[in-house]
Amino acid sequence: MEWVRGETIGYGSFGTVNLVLPKTGFSGSSFLAVKCCETNNSASLKNEKQVLHQLGFCPQIISCFGDDFTVENCGKFYNLFLEYANKGSLADHLQLNGGKLMESDVKRFARSILKGLNFIHSKGFVHCDIKLQNVLLFGNGDVKIADFGLAKRKCEKQGRFEIRGTPLSMAPESINGNVYDSGVDIWALGCAVVEMFTGKPAWNLKPGANMADLLIKIGASDELPGIPRELSGEGKDFLVKCFSRDTNKRWTAEMLLQHPFMAGDDETVPSTSSRGCVEEIAITPRCTLDFPDRVWSESILGENSSMFSSALDRIRELACDEAPNWGVSGSWMRLR
Repeated sequence: MEWVRGETIGYGSFGTVNLVLPKTGFSGSSFLAVKCCETNNSASLKNEKQVLHQLGFCPQIISCFGDDFTVENCGKFYNLFLEYANKGSLADHLQLNGGKLMESDVKRFARSILKGLNFIHSKGFVHCDIKLQNVLLFGNGDVKIADFGLAKRKCEKQGRFEIRGTPLSMAPESINGNVYDSGVDIWALGCAVVEMFTGKPAWNLKPGANMADLLIKIGASDELPGIPRELSGEGKDFLVKCFSRDTNKRWTAEMLLQHPFMAGDDETVPSTSSRGCVEEIAITPRCTLDFPDRVWSESILGENSSMFSSALDRIRELACDEAPNWGVSGSWMRLR
């Protein structure tokens, strides 16, 4: 295909992302984007191309249309052609919707991400960097997992210690044991669900906290990410299954797709649209009766639990202090 580089729509540490415009038959729109970097810095992009080629087609994964090399401005560049998502990322969508999403939308997006992860894991790969910036949104409402530059095979051994992914979404075993198996994607999915619902990172860090503080908190403490208080009982339980520090007890993508939280909207009680406050569950429940008292009451009563408290109490619950929006967004900057 003969093509020209169109408008720049984003860039990261590897290089830039542009629209692809064909030299002939230009209609004013594009269905392809191209990731571009200098050839001597193209290891991440080449890994992404190789992984996507081996995975094959999946409706919940961004499609790759090949690669090529170009010589521009006396330099040689590697170009990777990908499906163009005209609505940007879920991070963009969150910002455009006031920083929070309704539970029904969170469920719908999480279900699609899980289907993509189930496919990736069934093919023997781990994404290693699931976050809202790496889930792309299309005009028809579909979302697809993108950015496979850090993806690896499950059986592939890690060499020296490295941070593979975004620290705010990293699982404890990655920090403690340099382990990157399919469970790390499930932990990261839980972090993404919390962020979609609250507009804030799953880890509520104090102002001024640095990367070392975060890694110690994730790897060396018994703490778990904050679970939104206003999320439905099914949603809370879903996150508990994602955030198990014991990797043997953390649910797989296949198991989570069967969780009641992932049931179709017509099969569940209508979900609440209230969002915001975060409640931390310090101990992973071992059975349905092992929730803290408040979580148990909400799991049973759902939205109807509000009828057992006064309006003043309800207002006090909702009028909580906003947690700092401290986050590691990666190396991406949105231009359009």
